[in-house]
Amino acid sequence: MRADSSGAPPGEAPLILVVDDFEDNRAMYVQFLRFAGFRVAEAENGKVALDQATTLRPDLIVMDLSLPVMDGWEATRRLKGDERTKRIPVLALTGHALGRHSEVAREAGCDAFLTKPCLPEDLVAEIRRILAGAGLKTKPKSGR
Repeated sequence: MRADSSGAPPGEAPLILVVDDFEDNRAMYVQFLRFAGFRVAEAENGKVALDQATTLRPDLIVMDLSLPVMDGWEATRRLKGDERTKRIPVLALTGHALGRHSEVAREAGCDAFLTKPCLPEDLVAEIRRILAGAGLKTKPKSGR
């Protein structure tokens, strides 16, 4: 029996795929998201993100936009064009802070947009907001 679209057993924390080519950023967000009670997978570029999304079917993808091999805009377009992954929310997390960048990210299919630097607690709050809107509950970390 499945509790949600992640394929995770009932009661299991949502799976977040963090896509960032800068290893220190990725490690920081992965550690913070795990501490906040999420399961987390990682990808260092858009091509790996597509493979991970197809295989793991995460509940949400945190996507940097400037990436090597395949950028986040193209990866998001392909995710949203694939029947297997089009319903996975994509949260753009980028240093491109100008107003037009958020518009272009939404045109590519991103569901939300945050600019770097981004406090980890702001990222968690946005993830929880998106998951709640998708009808997924986040499993609170024990003791919270």
